[in-house]
Amino acid sequence: MESENTNLIEQETPVKKPSGRRRTRKKPAAPAETVQTAEAENSAAPAAEPAADAPKPKKRSRKRGGKKAVAARDTALAADAAGRAEDVEAEADEAQPAPKKREPKPAVIPEGFQGMDISEEVLKAIGRMGFDQPTDIQKKTIPLMMGGSDIIGVAPTGTGKTLAFGIPMLEYMDLKETQLQELVLAPTRELAMQIGEELQKLAYYIKGLRIAVLYGGQPIRRQLEQLGRHPQIVVATPGRLLDHLERRTVSVHAVHTLVLDEADEMLNMGFVKDVCRIIDQTPPNRQFVMFSATISQDVMTISWKYQYEPVQITVEAVDENKPQITQYVIPAERKEKQDRLTYLLDANVYERVMIFTDTKLMAHRVNTALQKSGFDSEELHGDIPQKKRSEIMRRYKQGKFPILVCTDVAARGIDVDDVEAVINYDLPNENEYYLHRIGRTGRAHKHGVAFTLMTYSESVRMDAILKYMKSEPTPLHFDEVGILRREDESAFFENI
Repeated sequence: MESENTNLIEQETPVKKPSGRRRTRKKPAAPAETVQTAEAENSAAPAAEPAADAPKPKKRSRKRGGKKAVAARDTALAADAAGRAEDVEAEADEAQPAPKKREPKPAVIPEGFQGMDISEEVLKAIGRMGFDQPTDIQKKTIPLMMGGSDIIGVAPTGTGKTLAFGIPMLEYMDLKETQLQELVLAPTRELAMQIGEELQKLAYYIKGLRIAVLYGGQPIRRQLEQLGRHPQIVVATPGRLLDHLERRTVSVHAVHTLVLDEADEMLNMGFVKDVCRIIDQTPPNRQFVMFSATISQDVMTISWKYQYEPVQITVEAVDENKPQITQYVIPAERKEKQDRLTYLLDANVYERVMIFTDTKLMAHRVNTALQKSGFDSEELHGDIPQKKRSEIMRRYKQGKFPILVCTDVAARGIDVDDVEAVINYDLPNENEYYLHRIGRTGRAHKHGVAFTLMTYSESVRMDAILKYMKSEPTPLHFDEVGILRREDESAFFENI
């Protein structure tokens, strides 16, 4: 399917780019210039494609209403932080002295993000999320994206790509506008939900910002309620977004920033036609940003067709950017794998583990066997109803159970910083899947381990993966009495 979709794209006529310059985003000279109502914008430009020499949009400020409005907003934030529900102004008018208020905890402003032209609301939200220094992909992406450039971002998983595109998106938002302004496409419902959660955290201090998350398996009524609130940002899977476009319950004709996250996986899953249909309905002068762990032929074709002078940002998985993951390979016959897996879990060394299988059936079998052996585990794959999948994801993130058995499709939507070990029960069919699997551990500068249970027939597949990864795992083996040992015959778990 991949080659068929690629050929289809290459045969189509490329979209002609506007002859005018791309819009740049700069701070206006005076605050008054930044206030644009929906009526003013609609009267200034017709619904047709904007002219090439049209004036470039100004950076939109969220701070409106002068000093009094800002002071009122800050007062309300302080009251919320202190856990106070009373109205501050009403307290000042009370004849009786107001009770002594507990001083709110000051917001932490992350030093590393200062000087990047980020608003105070977003800076405080970043500090509230616990981040102090931007990652390399964030350092390189944020200034370029704020400048309006089209971008292809290539970076290892777990390097902070969501904040890299989320921060600039929130900086150019007209909160009075009722049309959809920012669109993010994700390959899986789990990843779409994860992106939506991260954007909500980033927008914690921005009043009036609305975000909708659209994906298959969720009741359409609930999504219609979200769209009825006129969100400025939509995060969606391609199939469900097309469904809403056909129903005319959402429109993308006013989108000025389009992001494809995990673009390689999205296109590899057969969404090439869907993605093209969505992009064709967005304005030709919108900003188009793609993030991917790898660059495939489909990614390059989409870039050639729809991006305008894209800037490629590449962050190599080296030094501080490289996830701290130690890889191990353990020879095991197929009939031995369940016992070998049980041995690794019985060591009771890793408190949070993800186990990957190649099929949904195998995921169910492995999880059933673990539960019968007394392990607290759950399974996550395409045959699980969406409501239950969401509940399993939520409980796993909250640490309600320690072991998750899943397939590759589920891997892209799981963003848990404290996964200590990944176990490949089966080898994946694609090299990229191995990278995404082990990338679930070693996140947020923490150390992680990845075990691969490998049969003799899988050794050829493993050689291809290691050539792709340019890495060499440490071999382990079980002795005749069933003890896991290193090459020097020392017991593995005694040295952890």
